[in-house]
Amino acid sequence: MTTAPTPTLQTKLPHVGTTIFTVMSTLAAEKNAVNLGQGFPDFNCDPKLVDAVTDAMRQGLNQYPPMPGVPVLRDAIAAKIIALHGREYSAASEITITAGATQAIITIVLAVVHAGDEVIVLEPCYDSYVPNIELAGGVPVRVPLTPGTFRPDFDKIAAAITAKTRAIIINSPHNPSGTVWTAQDMLRLQEILAPTNVLLISDEVYEHMVFDGQEHQSAARFAGLAARAFIVSSFGKTYHVTGWKVGYVAAPASLTTEFRKVHQFNVFTVNTPVQYGLAAYMADPKPYLELPAFYQRKRDLFRDGLKRTKFKLLPSEGTYFQCVDISAVSDLGETEFCKWLTSEIGVAAIPLSAFYGNGFDQRVVRFCFAKKDETLNAALQRLQAL
Repeated sequence: MTTAPTPTLQTKLPHVGTTIFTVMSTLAAEKNAVNLGQGFPDFNCDPKLVDAVTDAMRQGLNQYPPMPGVPVLRDAIAAKIIALHGREYSAASEITITAGATQAIITIVLAVVHAGDEVIVLEPCYDSYVPNIELAGGVPVRVPLTPGTFRPDFDKIAAAITAKTRAIIINSPHNPSGTVWTAQDMLRLQEILAPTNVLLISDEVYEHMVFDGQEHQSAARFAGLAARAFIVSSFGKTYHVTGWKVGYVAAPASLTTEFRKVHQFNVFTVNTPVQYGLAAYMADPKPYLELPAFYQRKRDLFRDGLKRTKFKLLPSEGTYFQCVDISAVSDLGETEFCKWLTSEIGVAAIPLSAFYGNGFDQRVVRFCFAKKDETLNAALQRLQAL
């Protein structure tokens, strides 16, 4: 039997290969290490949420929902946003349910970025941003957050804006650093963007994980930002169901119209019974209102244990990530250190250099503390052996 040659493709993403997340998770499994690398919980969600989804399935809510999402869930999101941030969004024309935040972000980028448009990203950043921009034919413009503190450098942001700038992507609470933007930060960004037509993509998936009495400063709270913003959030992060891949986008009606044009052709719509289950579960705000205290306790447990190591702890103001400086522990670079730590100590982490386009190595690695207490204690026992 003869075979014909497979046509050769010219890749659209020449710089993308196997991600460090896959590498570290594979190594962690191979070495039976405690995996604090990838950012997802190792504990179950509230059984009431599973019951709510099961009830929806049994009620026969299993066919296509409306393209933007089921109305009752969009109503619940609109009510939450106005209660927390004082901004009114129309559930009908300004809120769309998405297949997770990652799909939301690429859909936004494809909807608004034309060939040659520039999009500012603040590094270190989530690894989907730059490939999304490149797939849309746009040009990523990388602006570093301040090394060491990961605070935004607004002079550098302002200097990066040109006539070709179409959008800027921000992320607070911030993955990977765990920093949180303040109200003053958001006001400064609003001031910089005011004389421009630059759109804002505000990745707020960790919105309910802000610690030490701080408040999450959503773009929805600032009129000048809300008017130009696509706000992205994630039920997976909030309710410990990352595998369900459900999120949402809130944006002014004119922006939502363009977003939905793309959404209907790359996803069309999202899992029906899960949407109804989430809507029913959202009737009680307690689970997301109590989430900061839930994760702050885990953060404190993990930080207290790390204080008995040579790691230098960086602040963790939000998210479920803790970054540490490894300078006093090892002379290895971040990636090699993470491989060594996984293989020899039995704990997996992620190098921050993986979140930079140029692989910038500042001797900092990231742990995820969205884990059972016994998982964290097992990891700490191994790390304290250092």
